[in-house]
Amino acid sequence: MRSWRVHSFGEPLASLSLDEIPLPSPGPGELVVRVLSGNANFADVLLCRGEYQVRPPIPFTPGIELCGEIVAMGVDVLTHQIGDRVIGCAALPFGGFSEYALMAASGGFAPPPDFNHAEAAAFHLGYQTAWIGLTRRADIQPGETLLVHAAAGGVGSAAVQLGKLLGALVIGVVGGEGKCDIARSLGADVVIDRKSEDFVEVVHDITNGRGADVIFDPVGGETYRRSTKCIAFEGRIIVVGFAGGEISAAPLNHALVRNYTIVGLHWGLYLTRKVEVVEECQVQLTRLANEGLIRPLISESSSIEELPELLQRLADGVTIGRVSMACDLQFESRR
Repeated sequence: MRSWRVHSFGEPLASLSLDEIPLPSPGPGELVVRVLSGNANFADVLLCRGEYQVRPPIPFTPGIELCGEIVAMGVDVLTHQIGDRVIGCAALPFGGFSEYALMAASGGFAPPPDFNHAEAAAFHLGYQTAWIGLTRRADIQPGETLLVHAAAGGVGSAAVQLGKLLGALVIGVVGGEGKCDIARSLGADVVIDRKSEDFVEVVHDITNGRGADVIFDPVGGETYRRSTKCIAFEGRIIVVGFAGGEISAAPLNHALVRNYTIVGLHWGLYLTRKVEVVEECQVQLTRLANEGLIRPLISESSSIEELPELLQRLADGVTIGRVSMACDLQFESRR
């Protein structure tokens, strides 16, 4: 099978090599799936750079989120059938940027039936992160003000949709005028172009100086630091990631004086420590999708051959919503 693998750390264009490797074999509790679509996340960029919190031994195939068709199962798997379409996270080092990937059977879920492969692949990690962050970690309430950074991005677009459904006043921050309409279409009540407006001032104006009750931050760095200037009394800042490239150093004296909470969210830990939270979350998200209330924003999809260029655009911050890799479904693997 053909598989993009990281042989040395660096930017996606430099670190990925298209290799021919044997198909993985499923162990106990595992699935082998034919990849229908591999969703690209910023975590995959960090994997290529060697900067992610998980660092598989080189060489490995990135692509942590996918939609696939089951072609083989471990002998003890009773919850799925050959031919089922499933979504979830790949078991590295056999990631989703490949023609076949490995998954844990317990983490494979049925996608909404009317979602295409790219939409299905993107309907897991980002929405899970946004839902758990907003409901479980921040306990957002109807009528509260939610500020979402990178609102036209992958996880940010999910947070905008879900925040609106949870009854919040949603303020979306985007990087460029071309992304403003996207954030509005997702449900943002107010959209701020950070390249031409100061989001701190706008938030204070909208809230009459009170600030945002919840701030959803997948960017970090200077974005986080400025967010502390517009967080409300007893507000919650959800730290989701550091797509801006700088890990924030939180001044705890400021959190004490202003009486706000800094909330960390590493969604992957729920897969091993509280998998029941992931399962219940997916039930709720699927219900919302089947009711037509949420749908992933897919801006572009590439062939397997074009994957490094697609992932590099994501690394450079020029993509909108979700981007994905679609495999050639007619390809016959040389086993």
